[in-house]
Amino acid sequence: MNLSSEDSPPSHPLAGGPPAPQVRETPQAQRSRGAAEARDASRPPWLSLPPELAELLAPAVPAVVEQIIQTVPNQIPAYQITKTERFSEVLFLGVQGALEQLLSLPGTANPALNEESRELVAALGAGEYRQGRSMDALLAAYRTSARITFRGLSEACAEQGMAMDVVVDLGETILAYIDELSAVSVQAYAVEQSAHAGALELRRADLVAALVGGGVEIHEVRRLASGADWHLPQRMAAVVLPLAAASGVRTRLGTSGIVVERESEATAIVAAPQSERLRPRLREVFAGTSAVLGPAVEWDGVAHSHRVARLVAAQLPQLQTESPGDGDPVFASDHLAQIVLGAETQVMADLAARRLAPLGGLSGTKRATLEETLLSWLVHWGQRNPVADELGIHPQTVGYRVAQLRQLFGGELDRPAVRFELELVLRARRMAEGPAE
Repeated sequence: MNLSSEDSPPSHPLAGGPPAPQVRETPQAQRSRGAAEARDASRPPWLSLPPELAELLAPAVPAVVEQIIQTVPNQIPAYQITKTERFSEVLFLGVQGALEQLLSLPGTANPALNEESRELVAALGAGEYRQGRSMDALLAAYRTSARITFRGLSEACAEQGMAMDVVVDLGETILAYIDELSAVSVQAYAVEQSAHAGALELRRADLVAALVGGGVEIHEVRRLASGADWHLPQRMAAVVLPLAAASGVRTRLGTSGIVVERESEATAIVAAPQSERLRPRLREVFAGTSAVLGPAVEWDGVAHSHRVARLVAAQLPQLQTESPGDGDPVFASDHLAQIVLGAETQVMADLAARRLAPLGGLSGTKRATLEETLLSWLVHWGQRNPVADELGIHPQTVGYRVAQLRQLFGGELDRPAVRFELELVLRARRMAEGPAE
């Protein structure tokens, strides 16, 4: 390769000479060229540049550096607000170091970045995350710098009469160099983001554990909330939901709640609406998850809210599906009676055995019919027509069945305490059997 274009006679019309002759390649020549191109693909583009190029281009570097540090903050909005004397100083040192590394490459097979410059570029990527910026700003700065660098250095090449193939290889070198800078910075950004996310998730798990465990002082809760980067709302609710639904809910909640995976279920702590009219928002967030939302409480009641949500969840078979489906979210405050009825299943079974003993001698079908009639009769306070409407039978049939019940239970049906216990056990049985098909 020649630095001067005067050493090579023009052979193309655009270069001012006669057209180059058409040469037809033989198959063997094509194979040889393909092999040579494959070998060249592993060679860095700067290996083709003359080693003395850095010395020849050195006088142009200060102007390039100055243009970069003047242009980047003005063209990229993310850096406009950080344009301070310290920022300009750091930018100058970074650009100067990057160009020095670039111009150390011509004529070598060295990697684009040495150990020191790689650490610097990685620090830039990690710093972007810590400053709260996306990678878009840094990548835009790299692209802008690449354009300015190529323009400035190619002009210097032209002024010194260098051959066009030197300029082409220089441009390819700058592109490859910027690609390497971008890749290292992106990787460092991702590592920093992952480390931060992992630490943040651990701190959020600690906060949730403290809230649902209870017995923690408010100053400790506030410290944990601060470390978890979450504003502690005035009122909140604990939510239990299947593990498979956690990721989607976390995205939809955003900053209004935190979600952590805990053993066989996920737990969320959400800001609770101050009004029932705001329920639709939570219903939308937890749609299709079969989540159970505990009652709204202050910070020291989250353990209670979580306990109530789990009690209701244990009595809702649809929550046990392996993946979220069509299950609507359930508000535990709408099902407090179910908690009472299902809290002590053995006690309820003993009470049922005692109170429903008069039906023990009946067949299964007959017993089920009379239990259904008895519960409706108790619910409607013995009014025949509402019972008939609910069961879809004639009022006379209601009268006939109630007569059978009175014959079996005798005067017990006139005792308020007995009627109350009968309704409890019959409701508990219906709840355990689930909704009718």
